[in-house]
This record gives sequence, C-alpha cells and structure tokens, in this order.
Amino acid sequence: MKLASFSPANSVDNSPRIGIVIDSGMVDTRKHLANCPSDMKILIDEWDQWAEKFKSLTTLKPDFALSGCHFHAPISRPGKIMGMGLNYSDHAAEANMELPKEQMWFCKAVTSVNGPYDPIQLPKASSKLDYEAELVFVIGKRCRHVSREDAKSVIFGYCVGNDVSVRDWQFKSSQFNIGKSFDSHAPFGPWIVTPDEIDPHNRAIRCTVNGEERQNSNTSYFIFDCYDMVAFLSQAMTLEPGDIFYTGTPSGVGAVMTPPKWLKEGDIVRVEIEGIGAIENRVLPE
Repeated sequence: MKLASFSPANSVDNSPRIGIVIDSGMVDTRKHLANCPSDMKILIDEWDQWAEKFKSLTTLKPDFALSGCHFHAPISRPGKIMGMGLNYSDHAAEANMELPKEQMWFCKAVTSVNGPYDPIQLPKASSKLDYEAELVFVIGKRCRHVSREDAKSVIFGYCVGNDVSVRDWQFKSSQFNIGKSFDSHAPFGPWIVTPDEIDPHNRAIRCTVNGEERQNSNTSYFIFDCYDMVAFLSQAMTLEPGDIFYTGTPSGVGAVMTPPKWLKEGDIVRVEIEGIGAIENRVLPE
C-alpha cells in the first residue's frame, strides 16, 4: 500500500489529508472513513485499528488523479530525523575513506523537512549545495532494544529521500548536524510504501540533475542494512512512530567531482527508487 499526505491542488482547503495511491489516482480516505486521521503520525500510531479499513479502500475508484494532487511531506513533523553516513562501499571509496566498522549517524533538524516536489533552498550562507539520493524508512512502533530479527516488524514503510547537504557547513566541525539541517534540506516521499510491497535491500536507486545522471546504484550495496540500523539505534534510544531515517547515499555526489558540481539556482534534482517512486525538487534562492 502507498500512503500519501496530500491536498487537492485546486482546493481552498490546503490542509493535508491522507490518501491511498492506486495506479495514477488517489483515494481520499477521509471521504470514505469516518474519523479517519488526517495526520500520518497519528495514523501510524493507530495503524492496528485502521489497517483493515484502509485495505478495504484499495478496490475503490480513485477520487483524484495524481496530477490533481499537491503532495506534502508524508510526515510533517517527525520526532526524529537521523541520517547514516558512509553506508555504500562505492561512496566511501570516492570520498577516500575506509569502510566504517561501526554505524555513523548524525541528526537532521525537523525544520529541514520538505515536500517531495517543493523547492530546495540555495542558502544565503553557502553556495556549496549538494544532493544525496537515499532510501528512507519510517518507524511504525514504539520500541527499544530491538533484535535484528525483529527489526522488520517495527518499520512502517519506505520513501524516497534526498539528504541535501551544505558541504562547507557540514565540515565546519566533526559533527555533520548543522550542514545537514538547513531549512528545506530533507525532502522525502512522495508517499510511504508499506513493507509488504517491497524488499528494501534490493532496490535500484538513481539521481539526476537537470536530466544528467549523477548517481546510479542499488541498496543491495548497503554496508549496514535497514534491520542493522534499527537494531543498533534502538540500543541507545526509544524509536517512535513517525521517526524517519535516511540510510546513506551511493557514489556520485557533486562534492567529489573534479571540479565539484554544486547545485545552483534553477537546477532540478530528481531521485528515484525502484518500486517506491520519485521525488523532484527545483533549487531556488533562500
């Protein structure tokens, strides 16, 4: 099932509602289910009571064409946004760094959340703006000390993400957080795909800038997979419904090119992952 946060494109009411994506259409769940949550975090938290009702809607005729929908970030205010560093062997090689023996994590501020088709800001503070195509997973159950074997059961679903990075700010200190946390620099979506539909560890992943291919890889090249990540992080912190996790990027980032290819005003960055979908964001000045 593909679950989106959307509003009809020409509606006076632009507040997000939850839809089910079916082919090229959208089923508006609040039209068909009384008291249906309009907030994805609430839905995820209450999923056990809504799952069968949502499944029953998948046979309906869509209420809107996807072209008539504005897509919001699936989760507008995650409790946590965490990002994994150096999780593809080819990316470690291009950065001239050894393969990590331990998982390397940083935080992205929740104010960096952005919609799947909304503009990315070229910040006033820097011109060294870069892209990172990434698989994103969403936590579905409050949990702690999860074994790798049980990790799949606490993941609600998967999205396409771009871990937009301001490189000079990323390396101003040994911690990446600020350079990863500029406003608008965590676009993800366009919807959440539930785990029954895909194997997250064998997905082609690709990034283009203005149609030029920059990244082309597969999540099978993860150093640490999604279940490793859940098992590792849940030793340290409680994972909660709606938390989102960027899982690392493959080779091809702009910073390592000679000369570096920084994103500039007007660039269109597209990230696509097989079986999930694609997001596309234009770079505009802050």
